[in-house]
Amino acid sequence: MRVLSVDLGTSNTVAVLSAHGRPPRVVEVDGSATMPSAVFAAEDGGLVVGRDAERRARLDPARFEPNPKRRVDDTTLLLGNTVITVTDAMAAVLQRVADETKRQLGGSMPDEVRLTHPAQWGAIRRNVLLSAARLAGFGPQLTLVPEPVAAAAHFASFPERSLAPGQALAVYDLGAGTFDVAVVGATPSGFVVLAENGLPDLGGLDVDHALLVHVGREVSYRDPSKWQRVLRPESTADRRARRTLLEDVRAAKEALSRHPQTEVPMPEPFDDVLVTRAELEALIRPSLLRSIELLADTIGSAGMSPESLAGIYLVGGSSRIPLVAKLISERLRVVPTSLDQPETAVALGAHHVPQDGTSARTGQLPPQEMYQGGVTAPYPTTVTNGPSFPTTGPQPVQHQAPPQYGGFPQVPQQQAKKSSKPMLIGVAASIVVVLAVVLGIVLLNGSGLPSASECQKPGEADPKGFSSCLRQLAGDVADNVQCDPGAKGLAENALGRIQGVKVTCQLPAGNGAPTLTVTYAHAPSMEIVQDIAKNVVGDSRTEQVEADWGGNGLTGHYQATTNEGVGYLVFTVKDRPVLGMMTVISTSGAAPKANDLADYFERQVQPGT
Repeated sequence: MRVLSVDLGTSNTVAVLSAHGRPPRVVEVDGSATMPSAVFAAEDGGLVVGRDAERRARLDPARFEPNPKRRVDDTTLLLGNTVITVTDAMAAVLQRVADETKRQLGGSMPDEVRLTHPAQWGAIRRNVLLSAARLAGFGPQLTLVPEPVAAAAHFASFPERSLAPGQALAVYDLGAGTFDVAVVGATPSGFVVLAENGLPDLGGLDVDHALLVHVGREVSYRDPSKWQRVLRPESTADRRARRTLLEDVRAAKEALSRHPQTEVPMPEPFDDVLVTRAELEALIRPSLLRSIELLADTIGSAGMSPESLAGIYLVGGSSRIPLVAKLISERLRVVPTSLDQPETAVALGAHHVPQDGTSARTGQLPPQEMYQGGVTAPYPTTVTNGPSFPTTGPQPVQHQAPPQYGGFPQVPQQQAKKSSKPMLIGVAASIVVVLAVVLGIVLLNGSGLPSASECQKPGEADPKGFSSCLRQLAGDVADNVQCDPGAKGLAENALGRIQGVKVTCQLPAGNGAPTLTVTYAHAPSMEIVQDIAKNVVGDSRTEQVEADWGGNGLTGHYQATTNEGVGYLVFTVKDRPVLGMMTVISTSGAAPKANDLADYFERQVQPGT
């Protein structure tokens, strides 16, 4: 029996092969245990993947996508002037694995292929992965394995670390793109996911970004306009410089896991920057503390305590950061475990998942007195060769309030009350099942969000002043802060002439925080929206920051600038005549920085955050 397990990660892909009765081993692609999950669209229409894609990206970065898995919810990718589907991009990565596996098997394909996926992925995302595997030429016998189940199976495969029935393991998975946590319990017939959660905005890429911002603060004063071109490249040369810098920042992050300090090479005219482990830890400590708190909450939601677990297992390449283990030990009083290379744990663990399994949905651990001992076996979700249709949408990730920073006010987040009565768990579980059924019916009948065509003209406003299209743009802000109809404050001059729906939201200020207002407007046409954005930001001669954004089913562009002590950020939607205008007045007299405005928007105001 030839079995191939593939862990298609955000930054890297790992494959493990077991054949001819030999123990599982990592399939080396291009001489390495990990292959970059990157794709490059060649001018002839072909897709280049892995390290070859990274090399080609140095010549034309616009044709490069380093993390296609992070774009799983997008339908298509624009690489240069080539449009490809996300499924095709992921299939190209899997195809490279298939080709190397076939070469090592002497021209044969494996009898079974096991694909791991985040536990929180719903049917739609899982079907994207399955479609990509079929396009890559993998045979009809495909098995889906939730990543925490594979990690638990890897943990239990070591005799000194085995899980007896009734025991549970917490899996702390800090990958490149996301953070996922799950509590996995062992049963006589397999494993069951008792609780799961995650942070979509925390991963190795976010650590890279924090370090990039840090070194930028050290050097950008020498030539602010040049630094902005590095961050938002305008030419091929700029994109090459940015690509090289991102690689150097990532290498510095990895070096700081082994050494107390290292240097980050900087593009001209900037000097190289010396960074220390202590500086990096100070940058990422608030984010890592969020992950530790979520770990503790997830353990608690499974009805357990940290000391009652068989262990806390660290997987994912970013879990190598020494501060991760240190914070878990300090906060939970449990020393976490990391076996072998954390990057390969999931792919290796998938090999210990037998064919006969149960549902991949979150379940409950049966009473321990039911167990008769014996070695447990984890479960898969087996997929036959027939067509697979989604029955639910992507499973939502519980929103975690980001840390307050930059002196700006923070959007209030709704907090869920914790129950201290175990007897209510059964009732809560029943409610969850009913809600899941209702949610599935709703998703089958549409997302409930307005379409682009429905938003071409302003609609009726609700009591708070929002049209359905503006409410989609506002996201959580519409429900969590004080909002009133009309354009008010500094936005009145810019938006007052719009003959449409307008609403202004005031974010609470205090403790020296600046006054921050967000005004949303639904204009009669795209031309009016573009004129407003140009008038507010386009003519400013001070520092400017701009970038694309996406969330809550929308994509668009934002621009930030400052003028006479006031910060302005205008965000628009690419296919709808709606916009938002964020204004910030500092109470300290110091003008806010455009970069700080952009960071605050992406963490607190951008829809979907």
